[in-house]
Amino acid sequence: MLIDFFYTLRAAKLPVSVKEYLMLLEALQAGVVGPRSEDGWSLDDFYFLARTTLVKDEKHFDKFDRAFAAYFKGVEMVADFKKELPEEWLRKLLDKELTDEQKAALQKMDWDELMETLKKRLEEQQGRHEGGNKWIGTGGTSPFGHGGYNPQGVRIGGPGKNRSAVKVWEQRAYRDYDDTQELGTRNIKVALRRLRKFARQGSHLELDLPDTIRSTAANAGWLDIKMVPERHNNVKVLLLMDVGGTMDDHIQRVEELFSAVKSEFKHLEFYYFHNCVYDFMWKNNRRRFAEKFDTWDIIRKYNKDYKLIFVGDATMSPYEILQPGGSVEYHNEEPGAEWLQRLTHAFPQHAWINPEPQGVWEYRQSIDIIRRLIGDRMYPLTLKGLEESMRLLSK
Repeated sequence: MLIDFFYTLRAAKLPVSVKEYLMLLEALQAGVVGPRSEDGWSLDDFYFLARTTLVKDEKHFDKFDRAFAAYFKGVEMVADFKKELPEEWLRKLLDKELTDEQKAALQKMDWDELMETLKKRLEEQQGRHEGGNKWIGTGGTSPFGHGGYNPQGVRIGGPGKNRSAVKVWEQRAYRDYDDTQELGTRNIKVALRRLRKFARQGSHLELDLPDTIRSTAANAGWLDIKMVPERHNNVKVLLLMDVGGTMDDHIQRVEELFSAVKSEFKHLEFYYFHNCVYDFMWKNNRRRFAEKFDTWDIIRKYNKDYKLIFVGDATMSPYEILQPGGSVEYHNEEPGAEWLQRLTHAFPQHAWINPEPQGVWEYRQSIDIIRRLIGDRMYPLTLKGLEESMRLLSK
């Protein structure tokens, strides 16, 4: 079974060698994960041991997690018949199928009313609730909880369903975009090259053939070799990428873009944000709460000659852009609109790349708001959109 697991990791393009695989086998034989019972090792123990021995760089953790989950899916449940049925299986029985008329009859609460009502529910509710229209629970039409339907509410725990929550009460895990993704087409890189600006930098490492010929001729035929510094792409790019939530639908295309940007621009700095930019960003999604980068520090650190590129679908509740405390993850003291204006003012050459189809932009209120905030500099993540945005930034 472990040989197939090894080939699964290799198929997922993880740099796993035979030496590391043998190390894993030795660790299992030596009882590193604890004494072996009749049922074998627990899946959790094996996961941590396998990740420690096989993965040498944390940037590959996400690939390993996906490959591990795909290979061992259902193994633990099958091996242990004493396990209880998952709660989510039973909860599906409570899901309500609402008609379009019933959905239309539900009324949205505004921001202040929603927050005040949630506060009251937390004070009054004493136990778990399912399938209702008032309390914090699962299913039903209440604006608080998860698994049901409401045109605008606060999701508390559980997976998203209709993408209508204006705030999410949980700590979610995002994964970094893979910067080694093989591009499905070279045209993305070709489109980005419109932004390149070459300058000669560094020591004299390259033969200047025209000047060598000119100097040799002027020197009566005696060879006079002339050298010049190598030419490098002198463009500086500050890349800010939306991650998680609705951006999960666009992971592959954004990874292709990210790979192309890293290969084309030597001077590249990148950060992540979720939905809208606020007072901090991060570079590693596993440590996004432990290693924050203050947005003010980012603005001060980089000069105005950096080209600022946002990548995001701009799809969110308008409260997340316009309202203090509107972030779905924490209480932001200033609205996202303030930070967008500060960034675009600090970096006059900016553009927003949107992976959402351009045909739906006019139906998304949040997209319209962000387009106005950045001076209508939003382009679709298409070859034509990339060419137009790079042409704009190169001016």
